[in-house]
Amino acid sequence: MVGADLANLVNEAALLAVRRKKEKVGIPEFEEAVERVVAGLEKKNRLINSKERETVAYHELGHAIVALSLPGTDPVHKISIIPRGIAALGYTMQVPTEDRFLMKKTELLNKIASLLGGRAAEEIVFGDISTGAHNDLAKATDIALSMVKEYGMSSKVGQVYFAREKMARFFQPGLEGTIEYSDATAETIDNEVREIISEQYSKALAILQEKKDILEKGARLLLDKEKIEGEELKSLMDKVSKRISDKNQ
Repeated sequence: MVGADLANLVNEAALLAVRRKKEKVGIPEFEEAVERVVAGLEKKNRLINSKERETVAYHELGHAIVALSLPGTDPVHKISIIPRGIAALGYTMQVPTEDRFLMKKTELLNKIASLLGGRAAEEIVFGDISTGAHNDLAKATDIALSMVKEYGMSSKVGQVYFAREKMARFFQPGLEGTIEYSDATAETIDNEVREIISEQYSKALAILQEKKDILEKGARLLLDKEKIEGEELKSLMDKVSKRISDKNQ
Protein backbone atom coordinates (compact mmCIF):
# COMPACT_ATOMS: atom_id res chain seq x y z
CA MET A 1 0.00 0.00 0.00
CA VAL A 2 1.09 3.57 -0.65
CA GLY A 3 0.95 6.23 2.07
CA ALA A 4 -2.61 7.35 1.24
CA ASP A 5 -3.85 3.74 1.48
CA LEU A 6 -2.16 3.32 4.87
CA ALA A 7 -3.67 6.58 6.12
CA ASN A 8 -7.13 5.39 5.01
CA LEU A 9 -6.55 2.04 6.71
CA VAL A 10 -5.54 3.65 10.02
CA ASN A 11 -8.55 5.99 9.85
CA GLU A 12 -10.92 3.05 9.25
CA ALA A 13 -9.37 1.14 12.17
CA ALA A 14 -9.75 4.18 14.46
CA LEU A 15 -13.42 4.58 13.50
CA LEU A 16 -14.06 0.90 14.21
CA ALA A 17 -12.42 1.21 17.63
CA VAL A 18 -14.65 4.21 18.47
CA ARG A 19 -17.80 2.33 17.36
CA ARG A 20 -16.77 -0.60 19.56
CA LYS A 21 -16.19 1.80 22.49
CA LYS A 22 -12.51 0.88 22.79
CA GLU A 23 -9.85 3.19 24.19
CA LYS A 24 -7.18 1.86 21.82
CA VAL A 25 -7.05 0.55 18.28
CA GLY A 26 -6.17 -3.16 18.32
CA ILE A 27 -5.22 -5.83 15.81
CA PRO A 28 -8.89 -6.87 15.22
CA GLU A 29 -9.69 -3.30 14.09
CA PHE A 30 -6.66 -3.16 11.80
CA GLU A 31 -7.55 -6.55 10.25
CA GLU A 32 -11.14 -5.47 9.66
CA ALA A 33 -9.88 -2.17 8.20
CA VAL A 34 -7.60 -4.05 5.77
CA GLU A 35 -10.59 -6.09 4.59
CA ARG A 36 -12.69 -2.96 4.16
CA VAL A 37 -10.00 -1.19 2.15
CA VAL A 38 -9.16 -4.23 0.01
CA ALA A 39 -12.58 -5.84 -0.50
CA GLY A 40 -15.17 -3.26 0.57
CA LEU A 41 -17.80 -3.19 3.30
CA GLU A 42 -19.53 -6.36 4.46
CA LYS A 43 -23.02 -6.77 2.96
CA LYS A 44 -24.63 -9.20 5.40
CA ASN A 45 -28.07 -8.03 4.26
CA ARG A 46 -27.37 -9.30 0.72
CA LEU A 47 -29.46 -12.46 0.50
CA ILE A 48 -27.82 -15.40 -1.29
CA ASN A 49 -29.64 -18.68 -1.78
CA SER A 50 -28.12 -21.82 -0.26
CA LYS A 51 -26.97 -23.28 -3.59
CA GLU A 52 -25.08 -20.12 -4.58
CA ARG A 53 -23.61 -19.87 -1.08
CA GLU A 54 -22.31 -23.44 -1.42
CA THR A 55 -20.83 -22.64 -4.84
CA VAL A 56 -19.04 -19.59 -3.41
CA ALA A 57 -17.63 -21.66 -0.53
CA TYR A 58 -16.12 -24.30 -2.81
CA HIS A 59 -14.90 -21.59 -5.21
CA GLU A 60 -13.02 -19.70 -2.50
CA LEU A 61 -11.62 -22.91 -0.98
CA GLY A 62 -10.35 -23.82 -4.45
CA HIS A 63 -8.32 -20.59 -4.61
CA ALA A 64 -6.95 -21.08 -1.10
CA ILE A 65 -5.99 -24.77 -1.39
CA VAL A 66 -4.19 -24.28 -4.71
CA ALA A 67 -2.35 -21.23 -3.33
CA LEU A 68 -1.28 -23.14 -0.19
CA SER A 69 -0.12 -26.10 -2.31
CA LEU A 70 2.22 -24.16 -4.58
CA PRO A 71 5.54 -22.41 -3.79
CA GLY A 72 6.04 -18.70 -4.36
CA THR A 73 2.42 -17.67 -3.79
CA ASP A 74 1.38 -15.03 -1.24
CA PRO A 75 0.29 -16.62 2.06
CA VAL A 76 -3.46 -17.13 2.48
CA HIS A 77 -4.62 -14.87 5.30
CA LYS A 78 -8.40 -15.33 5.31
CA ILE A 79 -11.23 -16.99 3.36
CA SER A 80 -14.74 -15.56 3.59
CA ILE A 81 -18.17 -16.13 2.04
CA ILE A 82 -19.63 -12.92 3.46
CA PRO A 83 -20.45 -10.64 0.50
CA ARG A 84 -18.42 -7.43 0.36
CA GLY A 85 -18.38 -4.33 -1.80
CA ILE A 86 -20.50 -4.06 -4.92
CA ALA A 87 -20.20 -7.52 -6.41
CA ALA A 88 -17.94 -9.81 -4.35
CA LEU A 89 -19.89 -12.79 -2.97
CA GLY A 90 -16.79 -14.09 -1.20
CA TYR A 91 -13.05 -13.63 -1.27
CA THR A 92 -9.72 -15.21 -0.46
CA MET A 93 -7.28 -12.70 0.99
CA GLN A 94 -3.61 -13.35 0.28
CA VAL A 95 -1.19 -11.01 2.03
CA PRO A 96 2.46 -10.76 0.94
CA THR A 97 5.01 -11.01 3.74
CA GLU A 98 7.41 -8.54 2.12
CA ASP A 99 7.70 -6.01 -0.72
CA ARG A 100 8.46 -7.69 -4.05
CA PHE A 101 9.99 -6.02 -7.09
CA LEU A 102 10.72 -9.11 -9.22
CA MET A 103 8.74 -12.28 -9.91
CA LYS A 104 10.01 -15.49 -11.46
CA LYS A 105 8.23 -17.31 -14.26
CA THR A 106 7.26 -20.22 -11.98
CA GLU A 107 5.77 -17.77 -9.47
CA LEU A 108 3.65 -16.13 -12.16
CA LEU A 109 2.46 -19.52 -13.39
CA ASN A 110 1.55 -20.55 -9.83
CA LYS A 111 -0.33 -17.27 -9.37
CA ILE A 112 -2.38 -18.07 -12.48
CA ALA A 113 -3.09 -21.58 -11.17
CA SER A 114 -4.28 -20.08 -7.85
CA LEU A 115 -6.59 -17.68 -9.68
CA LEU A 116 -8.08 -20.58 -11.63
CA GLY A 117 -8.49 -22.74 -8.50
CA GLY A 118 -11.99 -21.39 -7.87
CA ARG A 119 -13.36 -22.48 -11.22
CA ALA A 120 -11.50 -25.80 -11.00
CA ALA A 121 -13.17 -26.51 -7.64
CA GLU A 122 -16.61 -25.80 -9.13
CA GLU A 123 -15.97 -28.22 -12.00
CA ILE A 124 -14.77 -30.98 -9.67
CA VAL A 125 -17.60 -30.66 -7.13
CA PHE A 126 -20.57 -29.71 -9.31
CA GLY A 127 -19.51 -30.90 -12.77
CA ASP A 128 -20.41 -27.40 -13.96
CA ILE A 129 -18.98 -23.87 -13.82
CA SER A 130 -20.48 -20.48 -12.92
CA THR A 131 -19.93 -16.83 -13.81
CA GLY A 132 -18.10 -16.36 -10.48
CA ALA A 133 -14.68 -16.73 -12.13
CA HIS A 134 -15.13 -13.61 -14.29
CA ASN A 135 -12.62 -11.47 -12.37
CA ASP A 136 -10.24 -14.42 -11.88
CA LEU A 137 -10.12 -15.07 -15.63
CA ALA A 138 -9.44 -11.38 -16.34
CA LYS A 139 -6.49 -11.33 -13.90
CA ALA A 140 -5.10 -14.67 -15.10
CA THR A 141 -5.30 -13.59 -18.75
CA ASP A 142 -3.56 -10.27 -17.98
CA ILE A 143 -0.68 -12.12 -16.29
CA ALA A 144 -0.37 -14.60 -19.18
CA LEU A 145 -0.43 -11.77 -21.75
CA SER A 146 2.31 -9.91 -19.88
CA MET A 147 4.42 -13.08 -19.70
CA VAL A 148 4.20 -13.51 -23.48
CA LYS A 149 4.24 -9.90 -24.69
CA GLU A 150 6.33 -8.07 -22.10
CA TYR A 151 8.53 -10.46 -20.13
CA GLY A 152 9.80 -12.73 -22.92
CA MET A 153 8.63 -15.85 -21.06
CA SER A 154 7.39 -17.78 -24.09
CA SER A 155 9.77 -20.03 -26.02
CA LYS A 156 7.59 -19.82 -29.15
CA VAL A 157 7.33 -16.02 -29.16
CA GLY A 158 10.87 -15.48 -27.89
CA GLN A 159 12.73 -12.77 -25.97
CA VAL A 160 10.83 -9.96 -27.67
CA TYR A 161 8.79 -7.05 -26.27
CA PHE A 162 5.43 -6.76 -28.03
CA ALA A 163 3.56 -4.29 -25.83
CA ARG A 164 4.58 -1.11 -27.66
CA GLU A 165 0.98 0.11 -27.76
CA LYS A 166 1.30 0.80 -24.00
CA MET A 167 4.32 3.03 -24.55
CA ALA A 168 2.66 4.90 -27.41
CA ARG A 169 0.23 6.63 -25.05
CA PHE A 170 3.12 8.39 -23.31
CA PHE A 171 5.84 8.75 -25.93
CA GLN A 172 4.02 8.83 -29.27
CA PRO A 173 0.60 10.50 -28.98
CA GLY A 174 -1.65 9.62 -31.88
CA LEU A 175 -0.25 6.09 -32.26
CA GLU A 176 -2.35 4.56 -29.47
CA GLY A 177 -3.21 0.95 -30.12
CA THR A 178 -0.84 0.61 -33.08
CA ILE A 179 -0.09 -3.07 -33.68
CA GLU A 180 3.56 -3.50 -34.56
CA TYR A 181 3.64 -7.22 -35.29
CA SER A 182 2.25 -9.50 -37.98
CA ASP A 183 -1.02 -11.43 -37.93
CA ALA A 184 1.00 -14.64 -37.65
CA THR A 185 2.75 -13.31 -34.51
CA ALA A 186 -0.61 -12.18 -33.08
CA GLU A 187 -1.95 -15.71 -33.58
CA THR A 188 1.13 -17.21 -31.90
CA ILE A 189 0.67 -14.85 -28.93
CA ASP A 190 -3.02 -15.81 -28.63
CA ASN A 191 -2.15 -19.51 -28.77
CA GLU A 192 0.57 -19.15 -26.14
CA VAL A 193 -1.76 -17.29 -23.77
CA ARG A 194 -4.40 -20.01 -24.20
CA GLU A 195 -1.80 -22.71 -23.59
CA ILE A 196 -0.54 -21.04 -20.39
CA ILE A 197 -4.10 -20.69 -19.06
CA SER A 198 -4.99 -24.26 -20.06
CA GLU A 199 -1.87 -25.78 -18.45
CA GLN A 200 -2.38 -23.89 -15.18
CA TYR A 201 -6.06 -24.81 -15.07
CA SER A 202 -5.05 -28.47 -15.47
CA LYS A 203 -2.54 -27.99 -12.63
CA ALA A 204 -5.27 -26.54 -10.39
CA LEU A 205 -7.62 -29.41 -11.26
CA ALA A 206 -4.93 -32.00 -10.43
CA ILE A 207 -4.16 -30.39 -7.04
CA LEU A 208 -7.83 -30.21 -6.06
CA GLN A 209 -8.57 -33.76 -7.24
CA GLU A 210 -5.74 -34.97 -5.03
CA LYS A 211 -6.97 -32.85 -2.09
CA LYS A 212 -10.71 -33.35 -2.62
CA ASP A 213 -11.12 -34.52 0.97
CA ILE A 214 -9.66 -31.22 2.20
CA LEU A 215 -11.86 -29.30 -0.24
CA GLU A 216 -14.99 -30.98 1.16
CA LYS A 217 -14.01 -30.54 4.83
CA GLY A 218 -12.89 -26.95 4.29
CA ALA A 219 -16.08 -26.01 2.46
CA ARG A 220 -18.26 -27.45 5.24
CA LEU A 221 -16.23 -25.52 7.81
CA LEU A 222 -16.51 -22.31 5.79
CA LEU A 223 -20.27 -22.74 5.29
CA ASP A 224 -20.63 -23.16 9.03
CA LYS A 225 -18.38 -20.29 10.16
CA GLU A 226 -18.57 -17.94 7.11
CA LYS A 227 -14.93 -16.91 7.71
CA ILE A 228 -11.84 -19.00 8.35
CA GLU A 229 -8.22 -17.99 8.85
CA GLY A 230 -5.54 -19.17 6.45
CA GLU A 231 -3.73 -20.90 9.34
CA GLU A 232 -6.91 -22.84 10.13
CA LEU A 233 -7.07 -24.22 6.59
CA LYS A 234 -3.32 -24.94 6.58
CA SER A 235 -3.72 -26.88 9.84
CA LEU A 236 -6.57 -28.91 8.30
CA MET A 237 -4.41 -29.66 5.24
CA ASP A 238 -1.52 -30.78 7.44
CA LYS A 239 -3.78 -33.09 9.48
CA VAL A 240 -5.30 -34.74 6.40
CA SER A 241 -1.87 -35.11 4.76
CA LYS A 242 -0.44 -36.70 7.94
CA ARG A 243 -3.38 -39.12 8.16
CA ILE A 244 -2.90 -40.18 4.53
CA SER A 245 0.86 -40.53 5.07
CA ASP A 246 0.34 -42.71 8.20
CA LYS A 247 -2.15 -44.88 6.33
CA ASN A 248 0.31 -45.48 3.47
CA GLN A 249 3.15 -46.53 5.79
